[in-house]
Amino acid sequence: MDEPGILKSIVEACRRLHERNLLAAADGNISCRLPFNRIAITPTGVNKVKLRVEEMAFMQLNGLVIKGKPSSERLMHQAVYRACPDAACVVHAHPPTAIAWSLARPELEFLPDESLPEVILAAGRIPIVPYARPGTAAMGEALARFLPQYRLMILARHGALCWGETIEDAYNGIERLEHVCQILKSAVELGGLHALPEGEVTALRELRAKHGPKIL
Repeated sequence: MDEPGILKSIVEACRRLHERNLLAAADGNISCRLPFNRIAITPTGVNKVKLRVEEMAFMQLNGLVIKGKPSSERLMHQAVYRACPDAACVVHAHPPTAIAWSLARPELEFLPDESLPEVILAAGRIPIVPYARPGTAAMGEALARFLPQYRLMILARHGALCWGETIEDAYNGIERLEHVCQILKSAVELGGLHALPEGEVTALRELRAKHGPKIL
């Protein structure tokens, strides 16, 4: 995809996230890696459903701003690109149910995944990254031990992040996460989570390994 197409896809992904209630107002941010160590990233303080292509910001991978006012959470995006050579896009959103899991169950290190085969097959394990103040270098540091192994993560008390080799890959991860979190929440409310047999979980994890790391 050429650069104008990438920028148009970022704007469209922002609208889709807003329509699915995966972010509100100026929340969230999306970036894409461009040639010559450049990053296109959504600007700070702009309602994502109203974002226009001409408002996009640009920066170097080293943090030097080229144009516009990059998202205040650009340090988090930089950390992903530096640690993940395959990352072409990063989507950060605020899916409500995913965030709620980190609020209600602060002891969890991973989202419970042994009840739903779709979680294992489509996403693998989904870690919950310990809280760090948004917009600070600490957020990138908190991510460091999860990269590049994990592509989809809940950011405790904050949101979620997914990186992928295309915008669609990264968007799909956020959509998948919120859907899974809603199912798990409903199961808890209806009586509790009941894991699949251990042998089945092992078999599903083996299938996931064969599929590769892409979020489906």
